[in-house]
Amino acid sequence: DHFNAEIITKTIENKQDAIDYLTWTLFYRRLTLNPNYYNLQNSSHQYLSDHLSELVENTLNNLEQSKCITITNEVDLSPLNLGMIAAYYYINYRTIELFNKSLTSKLKFNTLLDIISNAAEYEHIPIRENEENILQQISTYLPNKLTNVKFNDPHVKTNVLLQAHLSRIELSTELQKDLNQILIKVIRLLQACVDVLSSNGWLSSALTAMELTQMITQAMWNKDSYLKQLPYFTKDIIQRCVEKKIETIDNLIEMQENERMELLQLNTLQLSDVAHFCNRYPNIDVSYEIFNNNNLISNSTVNIKVKLERVNERSESVIAPLFPQKREEGWWLVIGDATINTLLSIKRLIIQERNEIVLDFMAPTGGKHDYILYLMSDCYMGCDHEYKFSINIQNPINMT
Repeated sequence: DHFNAEIITKTIENKQDAIDYLTWTLFYRRLTLNPNYYNLQNSSHQYLSDHLSELVENTLNNLEQSKCITITNEVDLSPLNLGMIAAYYYINYRTIELFNKSLTSKLKFNTLLDIISNAAEYEHIPIRENEENILQQISTYLPNKLTNVKFNDPHVKTNVLLQAHLSRIELSTELQKDLNQILIKVIRLLQACVDVLSSNGWLSSALTAMELTQMITQAMWNKDSYLKQLPYFTKDIIQRCVEKKIETIDNLIEMQENERMELLQLNTLQLSDVAHFCNRYPNIDVSYEIFNNNNLISNSTVNIKVKLERVNERSESVIAPLFPQKREEGWWLVIGDATINTLLSIKRLIIQERNEIVLDFMAPTGGKHDYILYLMSDCYMGCDHEYKFSINIQNPINMT
């Protein structure tokens, strides 16, 4: 992982650079002072040189097999897209290899949870004595059943605890601490999944990964009512809201105050907390413009300028009381062709009061083409936007 990061920054550009880099590390000093610990017979220059050469060779081969780097002329090193993603999100090279091999064009939430749970970052989640029995019992309450698994496996435990989090199952103090450690890492793992999926142009799977970041931040399943994000909203309150056809947070905000108070039956302090959430729940106005829309030619670049304007105030951090860490609100802006499940353009951003972003993609063959512009939150559910638009592409031979 260190080598991967240094190759990306061009600190290491060849195998000799890698050896030189190691000689400046604490590891090298320990190697010379205590060679027996590293199975070296002595600390002579020849032994050290051979050991470092073998270590560098094996490490770089592992990175190449994981498709994080490429080795040319058996010496020169260059970063690849997967390596850049791993370094950017501080994730293990084995994890990015797992993502590359396991992620597909049509992912379901349970499959994505399985993949995330098998990340190398979770291999040291502790399994305490008799804990597998507790985990097995918890698993009976989960929507995605685990079959033919060993509950003393850290990755299985990770899956169980993530599902328990989404189901809001109350856990013991020790298990809650373990879950918190899992949650602290899971968002960047999912963001890395989004990057891998978008690099492959897989639209629906990328949207699934984006939605899972929302679900994990708010501790709820995608089938749950969006109202579940609000403080004090029990099943009974949500049921009363649904009966009154109040199914979204925007529906609740638009109600008359006296009707809302009668419906919720909360005290003044609780209503204040609900209002605090609603005031910070993202309300984004979206407009877009297609440059040169009447003169687009196949194989040229299509540019779309998107304007985003925040209607309400921006919160310093996401309101997510069941997530153990402060999170800053983030978004993805995506253009995709849903008919062929292709992601054409994506940008990650933080929305201030006003943003202007230009997305671009290569124009296809001549004719009319339908696309969708998506604005996806990474932390709140129910505030995403979708806008359908069409463009007419002309073939160069038809131009006059």
